[in-house]
Amino acid sequence: MTSNDTTLLDSIDPQVLKTLADRKEEIDNGASVNSKITAALALGSIPVALAALSKDAYGQAPADVLDVLQFALLLEYLEAEFYNRGVANATVMAIPAADLPVFQTIQAHENAHVTALRGFITAKGATPNAKPNFDFTAKGAVANFNFGAGQYGTFQVLAQAFEDTGVRAYKGQAGRLINDKAVLTAALTIHSVEARHASEIRRMRNLKGWITGNSRDDLPPFTQGIYDGEDNATQAGLNIAALGNGNGGLAAVTAAFDEPLTKDQVTTIVTPFLA
Repeated sequence: MTSNDTTLLDSIDPQVLKTLADRKEEIDNGASVNSKITAALALGSIPVALAALSKDAYGQAPADVLDVLQFALLLEYLEAEFYNRGVANATVMAIPAADLPVFQTIQAHENAHVTALRGFITAKGATPNAKPNFDFTAKGAVANFNFGAGQYGTFQVLAQAFEDTGVRAYKGQAGRLINDKAVLTAALTIHSVEARHASEIRRMRNLKGWITGNSRDDLPPFTQGIYDGEDNATQAGLNIAALGNGNGGLAAVTAAFDEPLTKDQVTTIVTPFLA
């Protein structure tokens, strides 16, 4: 098993792995199985084995689930490419030695997410969308950004924007996965890691680890869509504003609830970064 395989396994919920392991044991003990599944398992590749077992254990996915998986894959492609290029240019950007291990770890996580999502999509009998080309200047909104000298601050700003978007994006798609427990569980395992990334990036920028109201902090105006709606004071039909009395006020109360973003909202945020 390679280090990449270990990272991938670490990124998947134990309950999902248990289901696949139980099915693998059934197959090993002589349970009926498609010959293509047997051949895939014989290859010995962790991603191939996961895809084969997932397809066998969970079957085909409805179009809605596949749409969510492809959508999540686009976001992970974006983040993985961003951190791959950032780490590759760490010396040029002068990323501090104390900070680099954080970005290397996040880089490994995002690449593991890409591999896992591609496997989940393949397991559902579909073809993962190809990775698009990205424009990290956001069509010029981040002027002249190219992972170059003196651009570490801008790199951190974009990292915060991407991570804060990812957290709200995964939350926004959870309802569409409600009838596919395995995929929902896998998505939630990725969602929580993205939340940890967001908090760590914000901490590194000397900000609070959570979002206050709909404040974008010191991020540029074009990122406001990432934070719109975070000042929502109604949860499940209950107005929570009064909870702030003596507890830090409305800002503190709304900060206790992280709001979802719809697919359309996320698409609007991400589109400028597509070349």
